[in-house]
Amino acid sequence: MKAFMQKSRLVLLGGIFQGFGMGLFLFPQSIPSGGAGGLAILLNYYLYIPMGPSLWIVNFILLLLGIHYLGKRFAVWTVVGMTVASFTIDFIENTFYIAHRSLIIDLIFGSIFLGIGVGTLMRQGVSNGGMGVIAYMIAHKANILPGRPLFIFNCAIFFITAAVIDWKIIILAFISQWISTKIVDFIYNYEYYQRYTLNWQKK
Repeated sequence: MKAFMQKSRLVLLGGIFQGFGMGLFLFPQSIPSGGAGGLAILLNYYLYIPMGPSLWIVNFILLLLGIHYLGKRFAVWTVVGMTVASFTIDFIENTFYIAHRSLIIDLIFGSIFLGIGVGTLMRQGVSNGGMGVIAYMIAHKANILPGRPLFIFNCAIFFITAAVIDWKIIILAFISQWISTKIVDFIYNYEYYQRYTLNWQKK
C-alpha cells in the first residue's frame, strides 16, 4: 500500500509538471511539446478544440496502440498521468494570462518542466502518453534509454506541424526536445531515485 501511494503521488506530480510546462510556457508560443503535442496543436488549429482536450484525445488514441504489448495496468497509470496533464493545461489556459512573454524564457522553462514531468512518469514505469508509449515500448524491448526514440518520433511530427503552421516552429521544437529529452534520460537513469514499478508489465 505504501508503494502504491508513493507511485500515485509521483504519477500525479509528473502529470502536473508536464502540464505546467506545456500549458504555461510551450503551448502559448505554439511550441509542440512532442509528437502528441504537435498533433494537438493541429487539432486546435483546424478544429478549434482547446489544447487540454486535444492533447487527451491524441494521447488516448496512441495509447490504444500500446495496450496489447504493455498491458492494462500500464494503460491505467498512463491514462491517470495524461489526464492530470490535460486538466493542468486546461486549468492554466483558463486561469493564467501573461501579457508580455519572452520566447526564450518560455522555451527553456517549458522544456525543463516538461522533461521533469515526463522523466518522473517514465521512472515510475508510466508513459506520458502519445509518442511516449511507442518510445517506452522500444526502450523496454531494446533495453535503452527512452529519450532517443522519443526524440526521433517527435521530430517527425514536428515537420508536419511546422509545414502547416510556421517553419520556425521546427527550430523551437527541436531545441525544446533536446532540452527535455536530456532531462528525461537523466531522471530515468538516476540511480539514487527509488523506483516503484508495481510489476507494471502485462499480465
